[in-house]
Amino acid sequence: MITFDRLLPEILGRFETYRSRVERLDWLLVNRDLNGRIRLILPEAAQGDDEVRSGIESLAGDLAETLGRHGYPAASAILFEPEREAALAGGTSFRLEGFDNVVVVDRLATEGNWLELTPESTGAPRVVFFSIKGGVGRSTALAALAWAVAQDSKRVLVLDLDLESPGLSTTVLPEEKQPLFGITDWLVEDLVDNGETVLESMVATSDLSHDGEILVVPAHGRDPGDYVAKLGRVWMPKIHPDGRREAFSARLRRLIDGLEARYRPDIVLIDSRAGIEEVASSCVMGLGANLVLLFALEGRQTWSGYRILFDYWTRAGVASEIRTRLQIVAALVPETDPADYLAGLQDEAYKLFAETLYDDLPAGEPALDLWHFDPADESAPHHPWPIRWHRGFAALRSLHGRLAVIDQGEVDGIFGALIRNVDSYLEQGTRDD
Repeated sequence: MITFDRLLPEILGRFETYRSRVERLDWLLVNRDLNGRIRLILPEAAQGDDEVRSGIESLAGDLAETLGRHGYPAASAILFEPEREAALAGGTSFRLEGFDNVVVVDRLATEGNWLELTPESTGAPRVVFFSIKGGVGRSTALAALAWAVAQDSKRVLVLDLDLESPGLSTTVLPEEKQPLFGITDWLVEDLVDNGETVLESMVATSDLSHDGEILVVPAHGRDPGDYVAKLGRVWMPKIHPDGRREAFSARLRRLIDGLEARYRPDIVLIDSRAGIEEVASSCVMGLGANLVLLFALEGRQTWSGYRILFDYWTRAGVASEIRTRLQIVAALVPETDPADYLAGLQDEAYKLFAETLYDDLPAGEPALDLWHFDPADESAPHHPWPIRWHRGFAALRSLHGRLAVIDQGEVDGIFGALIRNVDSYLEQGTRDD
């Protein structure tokens, strides 16, 4: 019996058998619906070509037999649409390997989209802090980086997009300085064209920096209000009066663009939700990030999680676009044997990148224009930027009081590699592809 994981290999095998018929079509969509069942969508014009239609009907019958419960009966396995773009609407899509005119369309129950990568921001650099699992010190590192950048007389815009587990704002703002509203309030109000009402009251200034400025946009306001009910609506696409559907990630991007235009930050730091879900996909793929920091702990859970994501990017054909924005961060490097820990983490990271995102190196031939790095190359995305575990920071519920009295030397000892590398990376721009 065919299971979900075998659908694409089996479909590809059937398409190879009918390649000559398939390639005569201007386009063909393999529609994988919410239940994981497969239909073919063809141009309406194909209905008038008896030979092509007959060939595709044979393909549909073959698929129905091969895919079992994941297929439709041959008589209902083909749909005809006048326009390709209309048939693509509402789904995520990627090209079927080996067929330039065939696209697989996934109809998903969530707004998450790990396939479509938004072009990099051309305004203030945007840095996303992401991890496969929580509890890796991601928000603490972001707060420390914001503090260090602001100490250099710069303006930092910080956004807490860990909407289902908010807390970043409490690490950089005392309770009395929390703003009235937050990102969830704007997302809900924006659905009814009321976003401007809360925009002025969702940004607070942290007093941690004496030279620059840290502007904080929390997940929720001082009084969360009916937060659960609001959270259940933030993922909604916005339907405009002209019928245009604006996805969750596009709405978030519009918010950040507006905040950037209003406050003119030198850098934007974004705390993402952990894991492979909607908010995380928007942060990593949909907000124009220039740099995505992948926090990692040594262990099977980290690398199996990142491999799922990297393999997905590779199969979907977006690996060459996303890979130049990624950087591994070694989180919570232990006090004992840190060199051995980092060496092991680097080995695992290199193996992952080499087997998924790096170009294959032909034996005995120069790399030339291939995108590949040596295992020991310190400029490589697999080479981890270490963050040292520190008892004082790990034990704190709030960083606000800690950072208010800390000195530059202590921050540098824990987060120095991250701070220096982010500064250097953003000065040089993205890695050449």
